[in-house]
Amino acid sequence: MKDLTTGNEAKLIFNFAMPMVLGNLFQQLYNVIDSAIVGRFLGDQALAAVGASFPIFYTLIAFVIGIGSGATIVISQYFGAKKLTEVKRAITTIYIFLMFASVVTMFVGITFAEEIFRLLNVSEDVLPQSVDYFTTYMTGMVAFFGFNGTTSILRGLGDSKTPLRFLIFATITNITLDILFVVVFKWGIKSVAFATVISQFIAFARAIYYLQKQQHIISFNLRKWVFDTKIFRQNINIGLPTAFQQTFVALGIMALIRIVNNFDSNVLAAFTAAGRIDSLAALPALNLASALSAFVGQNLGANKIERIKKGLRASLYMAWSISFLVMVMAYFFAGNLMSLFSSSEVVINHGKNYLIIVSSFYMVFSTMFIIHGVLRGAGATLIPMFISLMSLWVIRIPLAILFSNHFGVNGIWWAIPAGWSAGMIGSLIYYLTGAWKKKGIIKHTTD
Repeated sequence: MKDLTTGNEAKLIFNFAMPMVLGNLFQQLYNVIDSAIVGRFLGDQALAAVGASFPIFYTLIAFVIGIGSGATIVISQYFGAKKLTEVKRAITTIYIFLMFASVVTMFVGITFAEEIFRLLNVSEDVLPQSVDYFTTYMTGMVAFFGFNGTTSILRGLGDSKTPLRFLIFATITNITLDILFVVVFKWGIKSVAFATVISQFIAFARAIYYLQKQQHIISFNLRKWVFDTKIFRQNINIGLPTAFQQTFVALGIMALIRIVNNFDSNVLAAFTAAGRIDSLAALPALNLASALSAFVGQNLGANKIERIKKGLRASLYMAWSISFLVMVMAYFFAGNLMSLFSSSEVVINHGKNYLIIVSSFYMVFSTMFIIHGVLRGAGATLIPMFISLMSLWVIRIPLAILFSNHFGVNGIWWAIPAGWSAGMIGSLIYYLTGAWKKKGIIKHTTD
């Protein structure tokens, strides 16, 4: 546990964010290696199948993850206010919710998989592998939600180093099993998903064991668990807008996939591979924003507004510096990176164009997410939800349709940063109003 209400703001946020960056870097490296193994050893159609599965999986989990994000903010604000009884009840409440939600999500995903893929207009040459991969992947939902819930709880308590160890272990296990199942045993695309499920269950088991032995504030004695309706309502109030935002973002990715599927499977394979690289590039901004959310939650709970403003400035400077470096690397090495996933010149060229276009706007993307980090940490999630929906459904998706009809595949790629730009402007305007300062669950007598 870490108190973020005292000390140098930039140093605290940097030190808190770095374990998350490294942990998610390992996780995204797994996604990159996973896709490279699939593309190189199972072919471009298998790579397209993995790419088609991601937006469906994200859509199914987005609502639950959004509600869970509210728990991080609730826990961080109670912890900042030194209300440990409420912290414990918030932890058991979110665990109970996540376990129930995981069973429902798994059932829906497995039952309706083929119908959802057909709705996305996935081509017949990709469909069977997509269904096989996705239904196998969905069997690991209990471990997935449990592990991610534990990570969110620890971050709310100011601990980002322990989740790093768990993530590194899970990533190494996953990559090892991928190589064993696909390269050595040649078991096919279902084994790729099965490797992920196994690694998630092992990582969750390790997390439970650690917390039971080391963190007395978190107990896995089920008889002591309490579902606190008041705290869950606080989770809902904060997390519901994020849940809707995440869900509609996920649906937006599905809509984008459908637009991509208007072209051949080479474009979907390129979109999948380039998206993996893009996810790596986005990590610093996303994790700085997550660290800033925990920082803001604790400092708002402690009524230290000036520290929040200093934390925002420090986070922006760090994010801009990293984004510029990543943009330069993506611009010069886009073709080399794409060649890791496919030997097809068509796939490589489509992915290269994606990376060059999108990377030019990484600083805009970083600014948007850093500001969102402040707003989420304060519990001000409703307005950002509308801003995100506007940038996605009013800007990105319509422009992707319009531009793809006039400029082909590259038109889809240009629509992505157009949505980021709109979202950044809207978020900045809302932050400057200062309305977010009054959204905390801990009410103080003076501002």
